[in-house]
Amino acid sequence: MGESRPRLALRFQRRFLAARPLRSLPWQELEQSLRTAPDSALLADILHETILHPLCVKYPPSAKYRRCFLTELIKKHESTAAEPLDELYNALADILKEEESTHCYKNYLLPTGDCVSLLESTALISGGTTGLVTWEAALHLAQWALDNPGVFRDRTILELGSGIGFTGIAICKTCQPRTFIFSDCHPRVLRQLGENLSLNGFISEPGVTWSFQTESQGQEVEGENCQNPKVIVAELDWGSVTENQLLGVRADVVIAADVVYDPEIILALIGMLQKLSTSRADRKAPEVFIAFTIRNPDTYQLFQAELDKVGIRWQIIPAQSSCNFLYDVQPDVMILQLFI
Repeated sequence: MGESRPRLALRFQRRFLAARPLRSLPWQELEQSLRTAPDSALLADILHETILHPLCVKYPPSAKYRRCFLTELIKKHESTAAEPLDELYNALADILKEEESTHCYKNYLLPTGDCVSLLESTALISGGTTGLVTWEAALHLAQWALDNPGVFRDRTILELGSGIGFTGIAICKTCQPRTFIFSDCHPRVLRQLGENLSLNGFISEPGVTWSFQTESQGQEVEGENCQNPKVIVAELDWGSVTENQLLGVRADVVIAADVVYDPEIILALIGMLQKLSTSRADRKAPEVFIAFTIRNPDTYQLFQAELDKVGIRWQIIPAQSSCNFLYDVQPDVMILQLFI
């Protein structure tokens, strides 16, 4: 027996709003349901949970993505004997009038009912950086955080290579940290990160970053249930920052996602971790969690070898059975806990 129609429409909704690959949407289940009962009600439900959903209207995925989605939905409709559905064609006509943009939105629904909405680049590499899109390891790390909120609750978190902010925003919305420091070194990434913080209800002054050499200019942010996490955006270059500049960070937890993809960056990351270790004064060393997608086994092995070389112990965090934010094929993502 097929799944209920409302549930099928919601499966389309979650994947569509996050602009997951179209092949990952439950088209087969839709075909099966339409064969059983070829009417337009289910297609209308899917349309209203996706293209016409308030989140999509306010923060839409790319025009190309929406156009391809509607074209496929219309094909499914036309392959049945269902009544014509003018809404489908009207929606497609509206999208065909739009010009393609270099940016789009992705909306990730959280288990709490809240949502992380992100403005992203439509290109994987833009402005000389890969930091303007959300990568798989960031989604996995956020999922792990949601499953382990105690690691973050009422603690100061430093995220290295925050990119456009998905993991940190998800943690701020669900795990009740005391302070969250987003950091990156690329000016365009930091600008877009600031926009995404504002987009998700966190107070942020565009273009203003916090220097580790000065007192925090991060602003208090009132979260739900009066949790009030303080959110800071920091411009942080792993190579040039000094132990003295890091003394004021006082992080309890350090996280990073998709920062292990190049031998040069691996060495800079390990250098940064060593600085964090020596700059903690008499405080307990922070807990460190690094998530990365294994695209090249040699790079992963180099990372482990370099950790061993400098005496940083590590252990593999047991893999999640699945990541709610990916919905489709799960990539080979690893989370390591490091002991610095």
